[in-house]
Amino acid sequence: MVRPSRMGQWAEQQAAQLLQQAGFTVIDQNFHSHYGEIDIIACDHQNSELIFTEVKARSATRHGSAIETITAAKQRKIIRTALSFVEKNPDFHDLYYRFDIICFDFHREFAKNVQHDFSKYPYDQQWIENAFTLDAELFNL
Repeated sequence: MVRPSRMGQWAEQQAAQLLQQAGFTVIDQNFHSHYGEIDIIACDHQNSELIFTEVKARSATRHGSAIETITAAKQRKIIRTALSFVEKNPDFHDLYYRFDIICFDFHREFAKNVQHDFSKYPYDQQWIENAFTLDAELFNL
């Protein structure tokens, strides 16, 4: 198991707060299956949606932005892990499954494992709802 960096931990905390501020209930964080991990699982009871959220943070985007790290292979792992979660939690079978990505791109380079107050550094935040779907072309069942 790979432990998230301090920057990754900060990003996941910020993303969980964003989801809660939007009125969602955080159901689980860092859910693991043998396929991979989902950073945050939240429920939007009003719209009957289960939101599987991938959180990415990158410092200095010269090597690409955070969103660019979500490849088709990563999406397949997230989908398989989401299906594993639903299989273990049948109360969520009747909900719509949504896959969101919340990204934080910092404007400067710094050591990700050093304790910083990352909120003091300039960054771009992007929340992409329905970033990808359980699509037969992407994911062969």
